[in-house]
Amino acid sequence: MMDECGKSALNSAMHWLLAATGAIPPFFILLTVVLLAVVVVSLVLTRFKQSLLVGYFICGVVIRNSGLLDWVGVEQAGVIDALAEIGVVLLLFTLGIEFSLKEIKALRRPVFIGGGSQVGLCILVAVGGGMLLGLSGSQALLLGFAFSLSSTAVSMKSFQEMSLPESPPARTALGMAIFQDLAAILFMVLIPPLLSDEGGAVDVGLALLKGALFTAGIVILSRRGFPQMLDAVARTRSRELFTITVIGLCAGVALVSGLLGLSPALGAFAAGVVVSESIYSHRVLSDILPFKDLFLTVFFVSVGLLIDVDVILAYWPTILLATVSILVIKGVIVSLAAHWSGLRRGSWLVTSAALCSTGEFSIVLLNRASEFNALSAQLEQVLLASTAFSMGLVPTLLKKSIGLADRIKRSSKQFCGSEHETLGIGGQVSELNDHVVICGYGPVGENLHRNLTRANVGVVVLETNPETVKRLHGEGVICLFADASDTESLQLARTKHARSIAFTFPDESAVLKSMHSAKAINPEIRIYARAKFTAQAERLKKAGVHFVLHDEEQSGRAMISAVMQCYAADLEPDWEV
Repeated sequence: MMDECGKSALNSAMHWLLAATGAIPPFFILLTVVLLAVVVVSLVLTRFKQSLLVGYFICGVVIRNSGLLDWVGVEQAGVIDALAEIGVVLLLFTLGIEFSLKEIKALRRPVFIGGGSQVGLCILVAVGGGMLLGLSGSQALLLGFAFSLSSTAVSMKSFQEMSLPESPPARTALGMAIFQDLAAILFMVLIPPLLSDEGGAVDVGLALLKGALFTAGIVILSRRGFPQMLDAVARTRSRELFTITVIGLCAGVALVSGLLGLSPALGAFAAGVVVSESIYSHRVLSDILPFKDLFLTVFFVSVGLLIDVDVILAYWPTILLATVSILVIKGVIVSLAAHWSGLRRGSWLVTSAALCSTGEFSIVLLNRASEFNALSAQLEQVLLASTAFSMGLVPTLLKKSIGLADRIKRSSKQFCGSEHETLGIGGQVSELNDHVVICGYGPVGENLHRNLTRANVGVVVLETNPETVKRLHGEGVICLFADASDTESLQLARTKHARSIAFTFPDESAVLKSMHSAKAINPEIRIYARAKFTAQAERLKKAGVHFVLHDEEQSGRAMISAVMQCYAADLEPDWEV
C-alpha cells in the first residue's frame, strides 16, 4: 500500500514539476541544473584533492544519462547541442585572445620545428593506424587531424596553477600549441570537402580559397575596421560598452564563419586572435579571464552531456585502449618534438605530459564531421570519450612528470646549454621583475616614468586612454590598456614580481580598491598614492599606503617657496617652506 502511495506521490510530483517548468525556457533549466551540479561536484572533488576537469566531465555524463533532464522536462538533443556549441565558441574565443602572433618569433623553434614535427608525425601515425583498422582514407585523415591536436586550455591552465607559465617546458608547450592552433584552422577548412560524397580536388581547392578569403577578410578588418571601432568605444570610457562590443565582435565573426560553411568556433577563435593583436588585448583579457574558468567548465560538462553511457559500457575496453594509446603514442611523439625544440635533461617530459592528450579542437572537428555522417555513432562516442578522459588526466600527469623530470635532471651528468637561451623566450611583460607598476600616465605618472627610466628601473604602465597607450607603444614603453582596479590587470602587469606600485591619480576609492588587490597578489609590495585633501591622505595612510603625496600640502609648500623668494635676502636662513 505504501509503495502504491509512494509511486502515486512521485508521479504527482513529476506531473507538477513538468507543468511548472513548461513555461521556463529549456536552455535555462539545463544551464541551472549544470551549474548547481558543478558546485556540488567541485566541493566533493576539492575535499579529496582531485582534478576538477574530470569531475566536470563526469557531471555532464551523469546529468545526461540519469534521466534528470527528462524529469525536469528538458528535451535533450537540441538543447544539449546548443550548450555544447556555446561552450566551444566561448572557450575558443578566450584561447584566441591569449594567442599571440608575436610569440611566433620569440618561440620560432618550438613553433616550427617542435609543432611542425609533432603534428606531422601524429597525422602519419594516426592515418596508418586508421587504415589498418579498416577506415577509409578520409576517415583516417580525420582521425589524424583530431589526434594531432592537444588541449591548449587545459595545459596552460595547469601550468598557471603550478606557477610555471614561464618555465622552458611551458614555453615549449605554448610554441607547439600555437602551431596546432594554426593547423586546426586548415583542418576545419578541409573537413567539408574531404568528407562530402562529391569531395574532390576541385572542392578541396574551393574550400582552401574560401578559407583564404575568410582569413584575408579578418586580416583586413583587423587593420581597417575593428581597431577604429574599438578606438571609438574606448574613448567613451564605458567599460560596459567596451565589453559588449568585444562579445558582439566575437559573435559576429563566428556567425560569418558559420554562414561561409566554416565552423562558428573557428570564427570565434579568429575574432579572439584579432583582439589579441590590438592594444586592447590586455583590457579584454582582464574582462574575460574571470569567466574563462566558467567557459572551460561549461565546455567539459557539455562534452559529458554528449556521452551515451550505454555505448561507454558496451565499448569500455575499446575506450580504455584508445585513451591509453593516445596518451602513450602522442606522449612519445611530443617528447621527441620537445627534444628537437631544445629541451634537455628531462624537461621534455613535462611538455610531453602537457600535450599528450587530444583537445578542444579535436572535439570541434568530430562535431563537424558528424554533420557529414563520416563516422559511425559508436566510433564517434569512443573518440569523444577517449578525448575527454585524456584531457582530464593532463593535470595529474603534469604534476607527476615534474617530479620525474627533476630526478632525471639530478641523475643526468650531461651538461646542456641554458634552455632559456635555446628557447629564445620573448615577451616584454613576461621578463619583468623588481619593477614599478605605474597606474595612470598624466603629468605625475609621466614624470615618474621618465626618472625611473633614467635610473634603469623597469616600469609597466596601466592606462585607459587609448591615444596615450598608442603613443607609449610607439615609444617602446611597456603599457597595458587596462584598469588598475581589476585584479586581472594587476596580474598581467606582474604585480606579484614588482617592488612597488604607484597610483598617480588622486582617486581615493579607486586606490583603496586597487591596493587591496595588489597586496593580495604581492603582500610585500610598496604602495605610493596621491590625495587631494588631508582627510583622504590620513585614510590612505591608515589603510596601509606607504607614502601619500598630499596635493594641498605640496601645493602649499610650493606657493610658500615661490612667494618667499622675493623676500629671501631679508629672511632668516631657517624659514620654513
